[in-house]
Amino acid sequence: MVSSHPMILVGLTGGVATGKSTVAKMFEQCGAYTIDADLLAHAVVQPGKPAWRAIVAAFGKTLLNPDHTVNRHALGAIVFRNPSKLRHLERIIHPRVAREQAKLTRQAAHQDPKAVVVYDVPLLFEAGIDRRVRKTVVVTADRETQITRLKKRNGFTRADAIRRIRCQMPLQEKAAAADYVLDGTAPRSRLQTHVKRLYREFRSLA
Repeated sequence: MVSSHPMILVGLTGGVATGKSTVAKMFEQCGAYTIDADLLAHAVVQPGKPAWRAIVAAFGKTLLNPDHTVNRHALGAIVFRNPSKLRHLERIIHPRVAREQAKLTRQAAHQDPKAVVVYDVPLLFEAGIDRRVRKTVVVTADRETQITRLKKRNGFTRADAIRRIRCQMPLQEKAAAADYVLDGTAPRSRLQTHVKRLYREFRSLA
């Protein structure tokens, strides 16, 4: 079991387009093991896998690309407009992602008993994952920065960006629940300094 190791599991989250992935890379550069929930979610819905079959059964084959992979944009357009469908999708994906995360965490702890494992997960608090980690870090940004980044990065309209932001727990609530808060709009050098300090602190706890 992971708990038998002195390693430390840190939950990293934030709002969409707040700079969470940038912070995750900075932790990795410090020497942390990083696990990306979005990458795991991609992996568990590959064609033919149980989650893929469940998604096709629930939402139809029209959501598939020509190569039979799930068209995430089309699926997102459906679920982010319908809370009950979003919850159904989460019930399909979350348990499988959790199993993969636990496996990768065990592997990291085996390689380095004092490992700092950073789990980069958008729904840390919403899905109750914060109860499975020792420390939580939230990356914040102001609403307009989030909207601008989503429009540039994802090609969203302003309305689409606002809808996506509203699907998540308000950032103020996440920040209030977190052990540590980082400003994702801070200059990169300052953000890097804060991440290095946190990494050293986590390493001392492992």
